[in-house]
Amino acid sequence: MINTLKSTTTPDEDFLYLQIAERLSSQIRQQLLKTGEKLPSVRALSQEQGISMSTAYKAYVQLEIKGLIEARPKSGYYVRYTPTRSFDQPKQEKQVKDTKKLSVDEMIAKVYRNFSSNSIVRLSRAAPALSLLPQAKLNKSMMEAIRLSDNSCINYGDIQGDENLRKHIARLAFSWGGNILPDDVVTTQGCMEALVFCLRAVTKPGDVVAIDSPVYFGIFNIVQSLGLKIIEIPADPVDGLNLNFLSNAITKLKIKACLFVPTFSNPLGYCMTNEKKKELVELLAKSDVPLIEDDIYGEMYFGKTRPRTCKSYDKQGMVMLCSSVSKSLAPGYRVGWCIPGKFKEQIINLKLMYTLSSAAPTQAAIAHFFETGRYDLHMRNLRKALYIQCLRYTQAIAEYFPDDIKVSRPQGGYVLWIELNKKIDAFELYEQALNYNISISPGQIFSTDSRFTNFIRISFGIPYNNEIEQSLKTLGLLLSKF
Repeated sequence: MINTLKSTTTPDEDFLYLQIAERLSSQIRQQLLKTGEKLPSVRALSQEQGISMSTAYKAYVQLEIKGLIEARPKSGYYVRYTPTRSFDQPKQEKQVKDTKKLSVDEMIAKVYRNFSSNSIVRLSRAAPALSLLPQAKLNKSMMEAIRLSDNSCINYGDIQGDENLRKHIARLAFSWGGNILPDDVVTTQGCMEALVFCLRAVTKPGDVVAIDSPVYFGIFNIVQSLGLKIIEIPADPVDGLNLNFLSNAITKLKIKACLFVPTFSNPLGYCMTNEKKKELVELLAKSDVPLIEDDIYGEMYFGKTRPRTCKSYDKQGMVMLCSSVSKSLAPGYRVGWCIPGKFKEQIINLKLMYTLSSAAPTQAAIAHFFETGRYDLHMRNLRKALYIQCLRYTQAIAEYFPDDIKVSRPQGGYVLWIELNKKIDAFELYEQALNYNISISPGQIFSTDSRFTNFIRISFGIPYNNEIEQSLKTLGLLLSKF
């Protein structure tokens, strides 16, 4: 709670707000007011301090200017973390390190061997904790969906997917600038299946596919599993994809498709600006190269509005947007979709060949969840929780990790990308941390050739608590021993 601020003098009204702001500022710096903590309303501060509401408002504006607090629409004022030491954005490793004893596949298998173990603090898992998901309401939607179905959801569904679900996905597209009809949507078993279908629709074995780098290992795994060649396009934690590099690659190589994560990329966390997204779409359209847009993290934004997608700038049907509710609502339901533009018939044929139809009960349940308006409320709560968790994890890393680390500043998603001292091997750190029941993601698993050896990814999907704080302390101690 905020300490009572008692004034012993009665200064001029013009200067009183500065004194109030300075006292609050001091409490924030001394951590008497914690990151993410809600401040009294303007009215409450006015009554507490015996000042006018105008003076109270000016005090908060002064703190906003300093970057110490922030106003959230229809919610109030909150403490915003400003680190005592400044972090530079991590610079991407240009050189490929010497080959390690383990291959990338072996490292991935080892990191995720204990993926579901409850005895391990899973800082490696880029997903929401179950405590952040509306389990009871989802159960209710499942029961209602089955009850309302003519056949209790036991029959095969429409090849394109549940019509009601596709209607709500089309409505959801409005928030990212889309003008989508239900008939434009094809549902899938999660986002990964959507990506596979899109790749199969526009490539054949031996073709070259461009992906961002570093990138979630599941993406380059599925590209390679389809017999496709990979060109990695460097990305920056702030600006995203290097479009100049991509442009040069297009002229030199016969790139058949691009698969990028332009919004809250995993692991970098960047969100490309609208201008760069539009530039990317136009660049690829000029070369007749399809873009497969993985938008699975798009709804987890910390700002006031949902970022636009590359799909929103697509005029020729060349962008194939893929997403799901796996990161936002129900990982186990495996409800995903794609909006494939001009490639819709190819996607439907592939779905008919491989899965025939998507699971009816889970699709109907998610559609019902949308129908009741529960999704919007849940997402507001989830975004707020993730934002506060991101701030608290960053604050702890600043406090417990060595001074020479660098960390990304994501504006959405679930992960922090951390650059360590060049002498530190991330996979060795992973193995040492596992001895303390802590799992992190070493940077080597986010490229095809084990680069990023002194980078780690930490997820802030778990609410910050004593166990998380102790785990980050332990990681800091392990780093200092290197």
